[in-house]
Amino acid sequence: MQQQSIVTLDLEGVLVPEIWIAVAEQTGIEALTRTTRDEPDYDKLMRLRLDVLNTEGITLPVISEVIGRLEPLPGAVEFLDELRSRTQVVILSDTYEEFAAPLMKQLGMPTIFCHRLVIENDAITGYRLRQPQQKRESVRAFRSLNYFVVASGDSFNDSAMLQAANAGIWFRCPPAVQEEFPEFKVTHTYSELKAEIGKILEWS
Repeated sequence: MQQQSIVTLDLEGVLVPEIWIAVAEQTGIEALTRTTRDEPDYDKLMRLRLDVLNTEGITLPVISEVIGRLEPLPGAVEFLDELRSRTQVVILSDTYEEFAAPLMKQLGMPTIFCHRLVIENDAITGYRLRQPQQKRESVRAFRSLNYFVVASGDSFNDSAMLQAANAGIWFRCPPAVQEEFPEFKVTHTYSELKAEIGKILEWS
């Protein structure tokens, strides 16, 4: 392939565990187990999370402590290292800089585009989106720079990114996501995902 390429990846569920599920398991708050794999409306999901945090008194240091114990999914570091040796990789995530920073160190500091939290006295009081539909708009921007973009994610909020890319691939997505967006191939292992990316980018 003569055209320059970029692979865009979701973070949670693709390279690292779901942060909010880890927080839910640590705190015992079942409402926090709901993620973008379950709820297509991101703003609705975040309002629910903020209400729960406020009601239960869960602060950023509590969440940071949970994140500090998380590790990348088995095989994720090796997959990402090999992928970055072949093409440019950018992580497009709806997480927040405050959550992602320690995980990026474990992944070898790849480039990530994400959002920011609003913090007051250690309490999470809101969030600032980098821009609405930032995954989709980032892919569109890369394509406007004449990059061939392959996108992969696992949740409803990744669908616009996959649709905007030259090629999209699901990775371990739940059945509801696959059923709503059956036009994208589903992969279940890093070997499958790497092979599918290589096929699209015509790696020898």
